[in-house]
Amino acid sequence: MPPTGTPTLRQRRMGTELRKLRERAGLTVTGAATLLGVNQGRVSMIETGRSALSADRVRALTRSYDCADEQLVDAITTMTGRRVRGWWEEYRDILPSDLLDLAELEHHATALRVAVTIHMPGLLQTAEHARAVMREAVPPLRSYEIEHRVSHRVKRQSVLFQGIGTPYTAIVHEAALRMGFGGPETSRAQLAYLMEASEQPKISVRVIPFGEAGFPASGQPITCAAGPVPGLDTVVLDTDHGCEFLDGQTQLERYRSVLDRMESRALPESKSRDLIQRITQDL
Repeated sequence: MPPTGTPTLRQRRMGTELRKLRERAGLTVTGAATLLGVNQGRVSMIETGRSALSADRVRALTRSYDCADEQLVDAITTMTGRRVRGWWEEYRDILPSDLLDLAELEHHATALRVAVTIHMPGLLQTAEHARAVMREAVPPLRSYEIEHRVSHRVKRQSVLFQGIGTPYTAIVHEAALRMGFGGPETSRAQLAYLMEASEQPKISVRVIPFGEAGFPASGQPITCAAGPVPGLDTVVLDTDHGCEFLDGQTQLERYRSVLDRMESRALPESKSRDLIQRITQDL
């Protein structure tokens, strides 16, 4: 198949996994090219996600790399083919590419777990709360840039509320509940929305209260998007310079552990709702 142009996160991840399998098999790019009967450039394009592959071609590659993990192979084949034009593609020339990658990742995730300290979880924000948060961006965003980002953030929420919904766990520090972005009215509406969402069967909201001894994270928002097999999970760190996507096994294990420890410090769901209700009444 011809080159795909600028590869999406999903296409890049498929290439990364094929590179890992090649390296695990002890093959260099040159060796793999010889084994496969292609030139080195073709192997490089495959491993950077710039060459679309069929499911049969992926299976042939994994056999050449002596991969016996059928579940992993099956999962990788779901990433094949040309770019799927999801709703996020309409923002491709409007928003930074990492935001489109985030939407694509959430769309394909089998489950999502997030931890936030200062801001509400992005998938559980009202439009007004999101707008208030984005007005604080440095450097400042123009009004139309804010509106594009708010629209994009609201559309991302479809993974939770349309169809069967993706299982979602949000670990929220009490500080995020009390930040007050947009003033009391916006904050009350945001907390009411959080309460309503927490009652959905596939959404769990757990609050870490002030006074809980210890805190096993740096405070930056963390998202773990589960893949079809654990080896294809992705961790997303929301940084001041954009989203950072991590897929190394050591990185995945580290952040799974961080999320596990944070969740262990959080209140049960019912007590979390009680705390959210008390904070709402104090506004």
